Amino acid sequence: MPIRHCIVHLIDKKPDGSPAVLHARDNELAASDAIENLLADLNDNYNAKQGKAWGYFHGESGAYPFSGWLKQYLNDEQGFTAFSRTAVEHLQKLMEESNLSTGGHVLFAHYQQGMTEYLAIALLHHSDGVAVNAELDVTPSRHLDLGQLHLAARINLSEWKNNLNSKQYISFIKGKNGKKVSEYFRDFIGCQEGVDGPGETRTLLKAFSDFVESEDLPEESAREKTQTLVDYATSQTKMGEPVGLEELSSLIDEERPKAFYDHIRNKDYGLSPEIPADKRTLNQFRRFTGRAEGLSISFEAHLLGSKVEYDEEAGTLIIKGLPTQLIDQLKRRAE
Repeated sequence: MPIRHCIVHLIDKKPDGSPAVLHARDNELAASDAIENLLADLNDNYNAKQGKAWGYFHGESGAYPFSGWLKQYLNDEQGFTAFSRTAVEHLQKLMEESNLSTGGHVLFAHYQQGMTEYLAIALLHHSDGVAVNAELDVTPSRHLDLGQLHLAARINLSEWKNNLNSKQYISFIKGKNGKKVSEYFRDFIGCQEGVDGPGETRTLLKAFSDFVESEDLPEESAREKTQTLVDYATSQTKMGEPVGLEELSSLIDEERPKAFYDHIRNKDYGLSPEIPADKRTLNQFRRFTGRAEGLSISFEAHLLGSKVEYDEEAGTLIIKGLPTQLIDQLKRRAE
C-alpha cells in the first residue's frame, strides 16, 4: 500500500464547552513501518464498520469548501501539508460549533491500493492501558484505539477524477441511529448521500432470489450459489471495495457467466454496475436449513418474521406464500 503523504494534527477540545485548540504539525510524516501498520489497521477497522454511507461532494461553496481545497492539492496548486492545515482549521471551527463533539488526532492519508488512489480522513482517540517495559515493570500505556472509530471518511480520488457521474466515490461512517454527532464531520467533508447501501443490497438480493426462482434450480445448487454471492460480497466489503455485478455473475455460474447479469439488466432492477454492499443486510440473507425424518426445510434468514414465523415455545414454523409448484403437488395429492 504505497503511502504518498500522511500527516496527523491534534484538536484539543474538552466536552465542557471550552474552546477547541489546534496543535498543527508543520510537516508530513516520514515513511515508516509504524505508519504503514497504522494505515493498514485503520483500513481494516474502517472496512469492518457497519452503518457506513456512500455519496458525493456538494457543489463547492462557502458552506462546503473542502472539495475546492482538495482539488487545489491534486492540481499541485498547494502542498499536502498546507491542504491538511487549511482543512483541519475548518474542522476545528465546525467542531467548536458542535456541542456534541470532542477533539482528537486528525489523520490525513493519501495512499494507493492497486491502481486506485484514496484519501482517508479519520478522527482518532486514545485508550489507557498497561504495558510491561524492558525492566519487566508494569507501566501505564496509551495507544490509539482504532476499534472505537466513529468519525472517518474515505474518498476514492481516482473515481472522483475519472467518473463525473458517480455518486458513490465517498464513503463515511454514518453513525448509529443517525446520531447528530457525525453530522458536522459529514458537513466538513461536504458530502451528500448518493447511494443507499442497504437498499441497493436488498435489491441485489431480491434480483438473485428472482433469478434462482426463474431458473428452477435444485435446492443444493441454489444453496451453493447463495453462498457464492454472500462470500464474494462479504469479501468485497472487508476490502472496502464495491460488488461488481459482472464479476459476481461469472462467479455464480461459470458455465453461463452472463446469465445473472443479463437477468438484472432485462428486469431493470435499477442497479448500478457496481454497488456498495451492506454487511448487516448480507448477514440477514444467510439460510436456515434442517433435515429430519423425510422433512427438508431451507429458507433465507431475511424471511424470518415475514414469510416465515417461528414459535419457539410450540417448536413450529408457519410458512406463508408457498411456492406454486408445491401448492400444485398438494392439490393433486388431495384430489
